[in-house]
Amino acid sequence: MKKYYVLLLLFIHYGIYAQTQDLNFSFEEIDGKTPAGWSLSGKDDYDASVDHTISKDGKNSVVIEYHGDSPNFKAWTYSIPAKYQGKKIKLTGYIKTENVTDGYAGLWLRIDPRVAFNNMQDRGVTGTTDWEKHTITLDLKPDKAQKIVFGGLLVGKGKMWIDDLQVTIDGKPIHEAPLKELSKAEKDREFDEGSNIKFPELNDEVISNLDLLGKIWGFLKYYHPEISKGDYNWDYELFRVLPGFLNVSDNKERDRVLLEWIEKYGTVEVCSRCKTTADDAFLKPDLDWINKSTLSPELKNKLHYIRQNRHQGAHYYIGGAGKVGNPEFKHENPYSEMPYPDEGFRLLALYRYWNMIQYYFPYKHLIAKNWNNTLKEYIPRFIHAEDELEYELTALQIIGDIQDTHANIRQGDNAIQDWKGAFYAPVQVKFIENKLVVIDYYDDRMKTVAGLEKGDIITKINGKPVEILVEEKKPYYPASNYPTQLRNIARDILRSKKDTLRINYIRNKEELSKTLQLYHRDTLHMEYWYARGKSDKSYKPLNGNVGYITLKSITDKDINDIKKQFKEVKGIIVDIRNYPNTFVPFSLGSFFTSQLSPFVKFTKANFDNPGEFTFTSPLKIPPKGKNFQGKVVVLVNEDSQSQSEYTAMAFRAGDNVTIVGSTTAGADGNISDIHLPGGLVTCISGIGVYYPDGTETQQVGIVPDIEALPTIKGVKEGRDEVLEKAIEIINKD
Repeated sequence: MKKYYVLLLLFIHYGIYAQTQDLNFSFEEIDGKTPAGWSLSGKDDYDASVDHTISKDGKNSVVIEYHGDSPNFKAWTYSIPAKYQGKKIKLTGYIKTENVTDGYAGLWLRIDPRVAFNNMQDRGVTGTTDWEKHTITLDLKPDKAQKIVFGGLLVGKGKMWIDDLQVTIDGKPIHEAPLKELSKAEKDREFDEGSNIKFPELNDEVISNLDLLGKIWGFLKYYHPEISKGDYNWDYELFRVLPGFLNVSDNKERDRVLLEWIEKYGTVEVCSRCKTTADDAFLKPDLDWINKSTLSPELKNKLHYIRQNRHQGAHYYIGGAGKVGNPEFKHENPYSEMPYPDEGFRLLALYRYWNMIQYYFPYKHLIAKNWNNTLKEYIPRFIHAEDELEYELTALQIIGDIQDTHANIRQGDNAIQDWKGAFYAPVQVKFIENKLVVIDYYDDRMKTVAGLEKGDIITKINGKPVEILVEEKKPYYPASNYPTQLRNIARDILRSKKDTLRINYIRNKEELSKTLQLYHRDTLHMEYWYARGKSDKSYKPLNGNVGYITLKSITDKDINDIKKQFKEVKGIIVDIRNYPNTFVPFSLGSFFTSQLSPFVKFTKANFDNPGEFTFTSPLKIPPKGKNFQGKVVVLVNEDSQSQSEYTAMAFRAGDNVTIVGSTTAGADGNISDIHLPGGLVTCISGIGVYYPDGTETQQVGIVPDIEALPTIKGVKEGRDEVLEKAIEIINKD
């Protein structure tokens, strides 16, 4: 079955709150031509309607039928607020199908924001089937859940009917489930339909004032004891202060408005628990903007007093996730129902993001730009964004400014995806020797259709040199370093809104050109770079008494077999030019060391002192049983990211380990999600990851001991030159 990884991304904008108090789960209430409260998402090559003649129960069902030339997906969507208390939420419903191929029919259930998701991708219905009951069960997580979105979908070709859906929480019908207790912030719904903010002309004075307001707004959000309790919807408090703030005539009036605003939230008591910033803190709170500002002495003193007597303990908007303690940004409404937020919500997006980075990004010190100047730079760009696409692109650019490969828009960028286009070339390309080179086909059957050979060098696309295209695309492809940025650009550079591209290319020194046919992604069996290959065996012997392991498909049960089979080989090659299928730094790393070996230490946020990060003690790989006596070579490149890099660090601490390949993605540390208005979801590396001696890994990546790069000649000959180098190292006396 094809892998439709894109579906999760495509669903993000399409849930809207049900417009009726009745939960129309069986499609009996019709509003015009569609069931009341239901909407559609997906592509146009499908018909979706109410069927009054075929049903499982009652008078109606809904149907989706493919009729086009480019199969993708279509989904019926229903959304309700996640106002319920409970542990498990279950969606049940009946599906009937007719000639479903090249995909599947299924139910789908999602808990927003990014709490849980399932769309029956691994157990979807195919072929022709009569009515059959299906079930999806997810963890509800009431403390995080904001919206429940569900329905049925058809992926690929064919026809499906859906009927008699039911939603239960811990076994009770949803209308009987207990309601969770809402905070005062959650009960504040005044600006749900819009901020009502209209900005005056953005001259230098207005921008400077808005820059100052954004910094004070974020400071109060994370420092002020009363705001931390969840008694105030801090998004909407911004919209309450903005009208008066925008009408001030001078700095004196500005400061009066700000003082009155701060005093609105009550007296801050003296904090006996608040500690000064640790002398050995790796990062310290950056609040110099207070002293450098044009604020009055009274207002500066007020802010310093709040800092000294700041909130301690559990916080409504921020906390540490799990044992690792990376930042968890809580109660951040994504406002998914407004894909193009109004001016006030666009400014809110900027304020929210800037302050999250200011206080909780462990690599803020590595940002090339002065982050304190960035807010002022982006204020007019966010406010003046003319449409959904410009808003998303502006958000993508400030995300790129923090230079973290984890930081991209992961959901909600529908306009960007439409702008990039739905058609892809049938060939894989990569930058090798500074040239855009064809390295493979997504499907071997496409070789003849593509008309391109491995090793062909693409020089122009639609008449524009590749070098110029790269420069144009760089601002929209966030990454920690340039090789990883090229990795990401290469995967999209032959993508288009049209189904053909005109390319110029070189083959055997001959300059050629052709029209390249493009295809929808799902027809090409494309995988994201981080896709795992569970069906492939993870280890095998190579010629010359060498063992080979790929982490792309490794499983926990493989570890003991690997240790037994490879214990006497001359050397072991561990290929991490991929994303590990399971976590093996300790289980496999212990095979490569004879002593307790430190390999990593972290910086973690102090949530009682926003902006402070301190080092943890190093983690160590313990030996376990008889360790491997031969050479170990670990292969890495720009596809080695996050857990791949962490694993390489763990193996590097072994007795006789050599890292071979090229610089990795330079993005390590558990990710922290960030939700922005418009349903945008991005991430940051949430903890700092360092070698035990304090050497950086972020942006730098895992630097190989021996550099080995593919060549165009090697691609033409079908060789893996990095693997060949590893074998050479092992066989060398």
